[in-house]
Amino acid sequence: MSKLRGNVRYRFRSDDHDVNVVIEGDVDWVNKHVEELGLIGVGWTMPVGTQVKATGLSSVSKERQKAGVKIEMDDAPIDEKPADMGPEPDPSRIPIVRRPIGELDLSAKIAEVGLEPPIKPDTIELMEMLDDMDPPHPVQGATSVDPMAEAWLRELLQLVVRDHGRTALKTEDIEEIASKKLGGREGTTLEVWLESLFAAGKLVKIHGGNAVGWGPSPKWLAGRF
Repeated sequence: MSKLRGNVRYRFRSDDHDVNVVIEGDVDWVNKHVEELGLIGVGWTMPVGTQVKATGLSSVSKERQKAGVKIEMDDAPIDEKPADMGPEPDPSRIPIVRRPIGELDLSAKIAEVGLEPPIKPDTIELMEMLDDMDPPHPVQGATSVDPMAEAWLRELLQLVVRDHGRTALKTEDIEEIASKKLGGREGTTLEVWLESLFAAGKLVKIHGGNAVGWGPSPKWLAGRF
């Protein structure tokens, strides 16, 4: 701490004893108070920004200044540059890409980087995958109206998200694929149940065109809801 000059800030914090000490000022003044408080050897001291004399003060601030109240300014002097601004920008190194609006082939660009576009899941395939699964463990929690149906819905949406890269399934697709595993819910009954899961924060609701899609919230999908 003795190697520092000018304004410094000393900080010591102890969560065990709920102590938070911050002392800021000239290094000699700070050292004196740290010693008086018996804090030598703990905490840390760091230099602070260049001290700036406040100008254009209001009458209230002037009175506070006369009374010895410290007035802080966060901004450095306008005519003083930071010590390191980094290299000068070089516009010539920024590639310029121009193309007519609408001519960007997103599918081709995705293929170039080795990514595959999301594939629309086949309802028959999803139905067969669910039938081949062992029954999942019922969902735990007081907010679950039908723990077993909710568990099957989570399995279905997990297949959709993780294996097919989709974010949601339409209400009609959920009914076609898993109605029997969802307690025989169909039509309005299924829609009301999905709305209740959405209200509980377990599903997200996606409006698109003439259909409504349902996707899983991350916490619910991970079984932490």
